[in-house]
Amino acid sequence: MTIKEADQVIVAAPDVDNPRIQQALDAVERAMLEVVDSDVDVLGDASRHILGAGGKRIRPRMLMLTYMAVGGTDLDYAAPPAAALELMHTASVVHDDINDHGVVRRGRPSVNSKWGRTFALLTGDFLFTTVYTLLAPYGDLNVIIAKAARDLVEGETLQASAVKNNNFTREIYGQIIALKTAALFRAACEMGARLNNSSEDVVEAVKQFGFNIGLAFQIVDDILDIVGDQEQLGKTSGIDIEQGRGFAAAHSGNNGQEQSDPMSSIKAKLMEGDTLQEAREQAEQLVTLGLSYLDILPDSDSKQDLVDLAYMVLNRDH
Repeated sequence: MTIKEADQVIVAAPDVDNPRIQQALDAVERAMLEVVDSDVDVLGDASRHILGAGGKRIRPRMLMLTYMAVGGTDLDYAAPPAAALELMHTASVVHDDINDHGVVRRGRPSVNSKWGRTFALLTGDFLFTTVYTLLAPYGDLNVIIAKAARDLVEGETLQASAVKNNNFTREIYGQIIALKTAALFRAACEMGARLNNSSEDVVEAVKQFGFNIGLAFQIVDDILDIVGDQEQLGKTSGIDIEQGRGFAAAHSGNNGQEQSDPMSSIKAKLMEGDTLQEAREQAEQLVTLGLSYLDILPDSDSKQDLVDLAYMVLNRDH
């Protein structure tokens, strides 16, 4: 499927023909809300605030769909690891909004804009700790998510370092998105497969699927940061451009230099050339490669939902 063809796809919710994924996601929501309940009101309130805003829930959806695609049936058993993945991601965006001074997240005031930087930092820390509360009974899955957590922090740190040193190259950009985004997608698929004791061949294949879809997700996210509308995105837009990082900095030659109006100048440069189209084509290639790894799985509604999810990543507008 070409980008032009992909753009014409009407993206429906991947679970339309598979009601069990809605059951699975309901179980994930319950697990998240239960684990963030705290005797310290501000932690519970702030956590429920960000979780109640919703979100794409792509990472837990990938885990649950992978689990079902490899034959798993006990949704309540798989829900806590899926919830742990989403809470780790949510913790990271709470911390991101502190660093970025973001005031909108998922269409709501960010935690730092509502409760202040100190409580936002502590809320992010709290959400990270709930990950291990949920995963304590799951043995070796803790090793997988610990690796993903380390990758996430390394990716965010590499990004901050590249901005500080005015060294945001394409190569570094690729390293960053592999660590801070694709690693968690890969972990989602690996955990889903291991929850049903899949063979190593299957585990490796779904890991590669998740990793490539994660790379594509971040590229599309960075494109939307350039061309998207804040109200549609549900978060503060243009931050990556303004701070000299992400797709914009890596592909425009800006590398974080001070400018009187960096957002406008970088955006104009990218919009005039073929860079955005090249990025979309790269995202398409990654999705195509990722989908090839699903050939190892038997046909099923859940496998088809994984395919639909991959195209949703490619075609989304927020």
